[in-house]
Amino acid sequence: MKYVSTRDAGRTALPFCDILLEGLAPDGGLYLPESYPQVDAATLASWRELLGAEGYPALAAAVLGLYIDDIGADDLRGICERAYTAEKFSSDGIVGLTDLGDGVLLGHLSNGPTAAFKDMAMQLLGELFEYELERRDQTLTILGATSGDTGSAAEYAMLGKDRVRVFMLTPAGRMSPFQQAQMFSIDDPAIVNIALDGVFDDCQDLVKEVNADLAFKAEHAIGAVNSINWARLVAQVVYYVALYLHATTADDQRVTFAVPSGNFGNICAGHIAREMGIPIDTLVLATNENDVLAEFFDTGVYRVRGTAETHETSSPSMDISKASNFERFIFDLLGRDADQTRRLFGEEVPTTGSFVLTDTPEFAGLRERFGFVAGSSTHADRVATIAAEAGRHGYVVDPHTADGLKVARELLERESLTQPVIVLETALPVKFSATIVEALGHDVPRPDRFAGIEDLPRRVLALPNDADALKRLIATH
Repeated sequence: MKYVSTRDAGRTALPFCDILLEGLAPDGGLYLPESYPQVDAATLASWRELLGAEGYPALAAAVLGLYIDDIGADDLRGICERAYTAEKFSSDGIVGLTDLGDGVLLGHLSNGPTAAFKDMAMQLLGELFEYELERRDQTLTILGATSGDTGSAAEYAMLGKDRVRVFMLTPAGRMSPFQQAQMFSIDDPAIVNIALDGVFDDCQDLVKEVNADLAFKAEHAIGAVNSINWARLVAQVVYYVALYLHATTADDQRVTFAVPSGNFGNICAGHIAREMGIPIDTLVLATNENDVLAEFFDTGVYRVRGTAETHETSSPSMDISKASNFERFIFDLLGRDADQTRRLFGEEVPTTGSFVLTDTPEFAGLRERFGFVAGSSTHADRVATIAAEAGRHGYVVDPHTADGLKVARELLERESLTQPVIVLETALPVKFSATIVEALGHDVPRPDRFAGIEDLPRRVLALPNDADALKRLIATH
């Protein structure tokens, strides 16, 4: 299995372990496999048996083995077993389902160390980095950006990894107090938290700008943990497979997934699972008030918002107006035309802030070919959804998951979505106390491991929105 950049018309092919450490391609594109491996009913049947007999790590090794052939099967199995333990995820099953009624299931992905679905990929990424850096006798400087949960999940996954240093950009003041405390309370000289004067899109832009300086990137061995890194995405494909197997009894039964989405990484993994042949009828994309993605799927217009138009909401991890992973989907939508993808994302978006595919045959056939539908929600919708779900079943969801539930239930009423509809949980509600209290009149119990986290000393550096300032910081640390 080899990988190509979404912007490389020459289709220069690289093995998995090279792109694992590289992150963003030198041409600014994102890596994807040359083709998606195909899964049939017999494969699903074997995976169902494997999951039941040997558990999530064994399934992960089997799915990942389709994409990773430059790590031996035994070593890959060991990596998965170290990443997905009951101790880390508070459950032998790692993921699970709750029936919320009316054909809606909640897919539990947030029982990891930082109480967010990002742990599902980050724990694997930490093990992959450690394995490959040790094999090559190299070190890596991780440069990342977070709108809330990626940062803490990455930092907890990299703790104790001697060959890795982490520089994580956050939008100053735009995460919940709990999210800030999770990151900024980490006391490790190899982890540097940076509060940037800007929004998440500004953080993400700086990461890409530093990566575009190929000499600096090489000198400091810059890598990525954001979902621009293919390894993050393929790790997420595994839980789509696992939740599909948990939710069905037949290997050809079709389902719908509903996914809260900001940076298009989580739902892009669902797109890849569907392209592989996992029987997914529809992918429901749910946004908050920052509805750039919903607008595209409704109209064919992709219009990036600037800082002033990027709303600060009660689902802050989705306060994104420039979705990095969207380029991977557009590459597939355009028949893997690298020249056109480079023109759209490398030229049109940087100069005009938008592109339009409304009248193209690709957009006209998008729903039928790729299964996407979209919707958005408001703060009032999230509060009402949290209250309604708690009242109906006694289960409390976080505001991001509430975005997904609101859109899923709305579309169930309006369209004939295939059931079950599996809504992906984004985080535990403990991370968003203010919204939970507004919805319910009280907070949820806090797990012991998070007691007093907001009172711990904080370690974070303030930085202007300037790439040269960020480079100087990396060079001096």
